[in-house]
Amino acid sequence: MAPKVAKRRPGGSTNVTSLFDQTQIQEFKEAFTVIDQNRDGFISKDDLKDTFAVMGCINVKNEELEAMLKESSGPINFTSFLTMFGEKLKGAHPEDVITSAFKVLDPESTGTIKKEMLEELLLTQCDRFSIEEIKNLWTAFPPDVAGNVDYKNISYIITHGEDKNE
Repeated sequence: MAPKVAKRRPGGSTNVTSLFDQTQIQEFKEAFTVIDQNRDGFISKDDLKDTFAVMGCINVKNEELEAMLKESSGPINFTSFLTMFGEKLKGAHPEDVITSAFKVLDPESTGTIKKEMLEELLLTQCDRFSIEEIKNLWTAFPPDVAGNVDYKNISYIITHGEDKNE
């Protein structure tokens, strides 16, 4: 989801919504809504903690949560959330962006995530996968015998269209 080049408005300001197309903005809105657990329109430390808990990460340190919040110059509403992503994605390679998203689910940096965790997230969060889509996913990216999924390979194939091991 690489951002479009921002268009300058008269007076030199940049409209954050001009960085993304409407589909991307809607996807960011869905992500924001998932993270804004208490639905007050702002992402707080408690919202982040609750979001991590939903993903199975219950031992996230307060310092890590505070560091995330400090990436914004003030309270994180949807506009600042969108601005932060625009700044983060500016010049980013799509493969790196996808891999970074998967890394959130890989706290030990193994390069893999558990099939069960990924499947549960895909079936229950945001744009939910159907059972058929899950079957197709495991056909295209079969987990290893221990139930681990190589997310770096998935990122590569999504962005390049072929298996990097071939």
